[in-house]
Amino acid sequence: MSKPSQRFRVLHQRGPHGKDKYNIYENSPSPVQPISSEEADRAERACSSAGGVSVRGELNMGWCVLLTVLTVWRVCACVSADARGEGAIPEKDGILQLRKANFNRELRKHKQLLVHFYAPLSGDGHRITAAFQGAAAELQGAEIRLATVDISKEKDLAKELNITGPPVLRLYLSGDKRNPVACPVPKNAASILTWLKRRAGSAADLLTDVSQSESSDELVVVGLFKELDHDYVKAFYAAAVDLPDVHFAVTQNKDLLSKYDITQDVVLLLNKTKLVEAYKMTPKTSKEELIVFITVYQMEPVTEYDGQTATQILTSPVLHHALLFVNKSSGDFKAIHSGFHNAAKSFRLKLLFVMVNVDEPRNGRMLEYFRVRESEAPLIRLVNLTDHVTYHFPSDNFNAETIKEFCKTYMEGKAKPKMQSEAIEEGWDQQPVKQLVGMNLEKVAFNPDKTAFILFYLPYNQESRSLFPLWEDLAKAFQDREEVVIARIDASANDINLSMEGSYPALRLFPALYAERVINYTGRQTLKDLVKFVDREMERAKKDREKEDEDRRKYVEAMKAEDAKKANETKDEL
Repeated sequence: MSKPSQRFRVLHQRGPHGKDKYNIYENSPSPVQPISSEEADRAERACSSAGGVSVRGELNMGWCVLLTVLTVWRVCACVSADARGEGAIPEKDGILQLRKANFNRELRKHKQLLVHFYAPLSGDGHRITAAFQGAAAELQGAEIRLATVDISKEKDLAKELNITGPPVLRLYLSGDKRNPVACPVPKNAASILTWLKRRAGSAADLLTDVSQSESSDELVVVGLFKELDHDYVKAFYAAAVDLPDVHFAVTQNKDLLSKYDITQDVVLLLNKTKLVEAYKMTPKTSKEELIVFITVYQMEPVTEYDGQTATQILTSPVLHHALLFVNKSSGDFKAIHSGFHNAAKSFRLKLLFVMVNVDEPRNGRMLEYFRVRESEAPLIRLVNLTDHVTYHFPSDNFNAETIKEFCKTYMEGKAKPKMQSEAIEEGWDQQPVKQLVGMNLEKVAFNPDKTAFILFYLPYNQESRSLFPLWEDLAKAFQDREEVVIARIDASANDINLSMEGSYPALRLFPALYAERVINYTGRQTLKDLVKFVDREMERAKKDREKEDEDRRKYVEAMKAEDAKKANETKDEL
């Protein structure tokens, strides 16, 4: 054993953040047993690996043993902590990255925890992540912490917390896991900061010099109140909390009463110095009423559907929408839009008027959802977003009065909904002209043993109605030929799941073939020309049908031969 050097002692202390700390001190008062310098080296390294500070020298063997035991205990404790999710929480740009194992611990640890539950490929994911990063940078050192949970990985946690889909933002207070506060989806970091600030404040915090707000390019919501202790003032401030992207202000300036000719407490919507709309406050005014008022008048009377307005439209508290499907490049667009716009002014707060440009490729999903073809434009549909029932505008006159009458009928519950199919009329197949509906259209049209000539019409369209007598005459012309069916269908009341090019009325011939062939008639609309067209196409189809029958006969014979071959092979095996 080499010559001993100075004596040491090891002191075990609890350091900051619950970490164990080991220190070796010189000149220990305790009796020591000298150890070699090699043993001192090993002890020193052990001490260093445990996070301690050592001074090279002679160690008490008892303290060295204790050091070794505590080091092992520390490693085991760390492993156990990691197993319980108690290790260091990973962060990215100051945002905690939570998972099921550590969610509850962080919930208890932070008095306020704002959590973004996201899926990496969700539409708003990147924008909200950027907003979170900006807010986290501003909130460094604050009491509130921001965190994210990837629900595509943490499915059990999402199910436990009833997260139905991204994006979801929730603020958890004082570790309360069951009663979080829903956060509006933010546009940017300022949205988050404003929401948090308003939550912690009161209406008095919005007191401001309205003359500055009047010069703003954005819409400003001004509460003009004589006193701030009314219940409706609290409702006004609650609306401000839920709409963090809107500029709110409160004033008690009496000069505004005379400026805008107002005699009672009101909420004003101002754009620069222009009064957009005023809402008179009553003791019964609620937060929800104010939110509807503000969000509706934030938008133009008619809002064009596009990537920037889609969220605003779909999250609007107004659940009844009037949709104008129109081609903006058409010659009559200005006149149609003018009538739609003028009608919209009469139904603010009741109906949300939306224009969809059918000539915009990115609107394809909207057309597909509402089963609208580009060739059918212009048309108007009313939709109730609570049950998704749609109502078809029963006119091709797009002036304001006709549109308003349709909207009035809808709001009174008298409008006829557009269904996937009307009911099949009793005796529909006994009349010369068969009246089809969505449920039996394809069965009649694609009957391989009959030729069907069908008129697709709009009952309110004059050109469609003018063809009714001609269609009756056509049916009489073929009444002795059972292989021919003359029919018609209301295209406004039934979904037409066929490839239909062009506008209505449309004349389509379906030959008696197994192949689902559709022929569009664009010739002269006279009885003689129609009969000639049907006979010509039937003659052509007859040749194709002979080939189809021959192909089917060969196929059946080939299948029979194959079955016979398999049967013989089975006998041979037996």
